[in-house]
Amino acid sequence: MSSSFLHLSLIILILVPSCFSCCTRRQLLHGANSSITHLLDGGANVTDGLKRYLARFGYVSDQSGDDGDGHLVKLYQSTLGLPVTGRLDNVTLDLLATPRCGVPDLHASARFAFFAGQPRWARARGHFLLTYAIVASPPYQSLPLPRKAVRAAFRRAFARWARVIPVRFRETANYNLADVRVGFFAGDHGDGEPFDGPLGVLGHAFSPPSGELHLDAAERWAVGRADLMGGEGAVDLESVATHEIGHVLGLAHSSAPEAVMYPSLKPRTRKVDLTVDDVRGVQALYGSNPLFSLSSLSEPDTSSAAATTRSPGTTTATYTAILLSLVAITLLSASFSRLIDKERKATCTMRHDRYPEEIMKLHHGCARIGWTLVDWSGRQP
Repeated sequence: MSSSFLHLSLIILILVPSCFSCCTRRQLLHGANSSITHLLDGGANVTDGLKRYLARFGYVSDQSGDDGDGHLVKLYQSTLGLPVTGRLDNVTLDLLATPRCGVPDLHASARFAFFAGQPRWARARGHFLLTYAIVASPPYQSLPLPRKAVRAAFRRAFARWARVIPVRFRETANYNLADVRVGFFAGDHGDGEPFDGPLGVLGHAFSPPSGELHLDAAERWAVGRADLMGGEGAVDLESVATHEIGHVLGLAHSSAPEAVMYPSLKPRTRKVDLTVDDVRGVQALYGSNPLFSLSSLSEPDTSSAAATTRSPGTTTATYTAILLSLVAITLLSASFSRLIDKERKATCTMRHDRYPEEIMKLHHGCARIGWTLVDWSGRQP
């Protein structure tokens, strides 16, 4: 290794800590889902934008002050099973940037939760029937996928819940008499909960006995693994349908990241299998299907999920890899901002696809050791 390279490496090691401390409380959530991006557009104060985003999903304060003690961030983290730091660390930023359900979160001590008053469908004891209709006539949008595929996805989603509770679901063509009405909408559709375009709010549903289940028509909906993996920004229809049906039955959001009723879902991700947490929640409302045994489900291992934190020791190999990446970026620093701006003009849907591959590799490497990547002007890509 040449002496000039070593000198450059030493300079970078000296400068990196100050460079990486440039972006603390005013971290910009570039590439975040459209819900939070809309709140931060136009140069708005990031703290105010974050508070408005959190308020939309149930994390409400008096809207005064700057949340200097991180109370709202701590509440968000504890509700959704993240390490409670009160800071916008990498794990929290990643979840903020993940598409999610539009139903506000509740802050309960239990993992599963119910809507206020624990509403449920009131029917005779024992098995009962709920009907549903998939509607594609105004004011509903046309179906984004072949009707046969949409019907099959919802049939499977309803069947998962029917397996664990004494409730049967049957599709009907009579929209006016259906208990549950499923449809796709775009933007403001009259229920006070407007959709926000691709990869923001994916859908929402209302507590019993409303029966309204709405999905954002602007998403790139996919059915089946091949379709799901075939394009960037694809959202699995069956996963979102299974989640929203949980709301239709009376479940609120779960704090268990592995649960179907967890509010966020990354693009190109399939999450359709009910967990013990989901089953216990819905059975608390309706009882158990006598043909179902809870022992048939295994509790997912969450030891390395969202609660994972950086270990105290970081290997020399990790530091070396990041150092070499920093050197490469430094040598190309003249074109660094230009590359960033050029990439931001591209049509991108996945969060990390907004930036050059080399830069995002560096970002992930820094995140693993608790650093935050900024460009040389102090902005965070």
